[in-house]
Amino acid sequence: MYQRIFVPLDGSATATRGLGEAIRLAKNQGSQLRLFHIADERVVDCGYGPGTYGSELIESARTEGHKILRDAQELAQAGGMGAEILLMESVGGQIAALIIAQAKAWPADLIVMGTHGRRGISRLAMGSDAECVVRNTPVPVLLIRA
Repeated sequence: MYQRIFVPLDGSATATRGLGEAIRLAKNQGSQLRLFHIADERVVDCGYGPGTYGSELIESARTEGHKILRDAQELAQAGGMGAEILLMESVGGQIAALIIAQAKAWPADLIVMGTHGRRGISRLAMGSDAECVVRNTPVPVLLIRA
C-alpha cells in the first residue's frame, strides 16, 4: 500500500517516535524510507558588528543535521530497514512548505511525522509545522503525538 515513506526529523523525541512508527510500517509494507532534515540557517544580525560567527552557526546546523540523520538511519537499520537520507539547508524558508515539496518530489506515498512543531510566535500565528503539512499536502500524513 505505501511504497515510499517520507520521515521529516528534527532530532526531538517526538520525531524519533514517528521514525519508530515509520520503520514498523515500512517493514510491514515492504516500503522504502527517506529520512529528511532541514538545517535551518536563520542567523540574527543585530547590527553590532560584522557577522563573524554566522559561518560557525551555519556549519553547526549542518553538522547537527548530519548527526540527526545518521542516528536515524542507524535506528532504521537496527529495525531491519534501509533508509535514504536527505539534508536540506534553508535560510528562513517555511519548514512545512519544504517538507511538502520534498515529499512530492521524491514522490512519497505517506509522510510520518511528530506533532509538536513548536516555533515560538509563528507557532501562535500560523500553527505547527505538522498542522501546516496536513493542511497543504496532497500526500497522506500519519501524525505521532509526543
